[in-house]
Amino acid sequence: MPNAKVLSEKQAIVAQLTEKIQKATAGVIVDYKGITVEEDTALRKECRENDVDYAVVKNTLLRFAFNNTGLSDLDGLLNGTTSLALSDDVVAPARIMANYAKKLENKFEIKGGFMDGKAVDLDTIKSLAAIPALPILQAQVLGTMLAPITGLAVVLKQIAEKNGAPAEAAAEEAAPAAE
Repeated sequence: MPNAKVLSEKQAIVAQLTEKIQKATAGVIVDYKGITVEEDTALRKECRENDVDYAVVKNTLLRFAFNNTGLSDLDGLLNGTTSLALSDDVVAPARIMANYAKKLENKFEIKGGFMDGKAVDLDTIKSLAAIPALPILQAQVLGTMLAPITGLAVVLKQIAEKNGAPAEAAAEEAAPAAE
């Protein structure tokens, strides 16, 4: 039986971990066995840049935290070396961990995860990882919105040039008509 000091320290760690899990929108559990210090440093740097909280966690402490948050379905995944990536962004931890799982094939393996307080399977995590980052999605939506306008401008320019007028003159003629 551990002494009172060690027990209280572990209880504080579990309480802190429970709070982080409750605040996080999504999390991914990873087996990191065999990665080098350089690979781990690069992973941690990418996690920091994307506001993902990444830490190596003892299985028993994580089990208590999962049980406190209603994620006891994930208890079966807590064996071997375990790390946890948490974030408010649903996609970021899945994307980062999946990228590293591809790079470091036999050293880094996603075990499972959770989203919005519910355990999710490996297929769901892979699906989330396939979603592009937010800036890329925004650019795609903007491009989709601008495509018809750009197409219209190109057609109008071609019509104006076909009629023998320079594009600028056609635009000036069209402007007073619009008013």
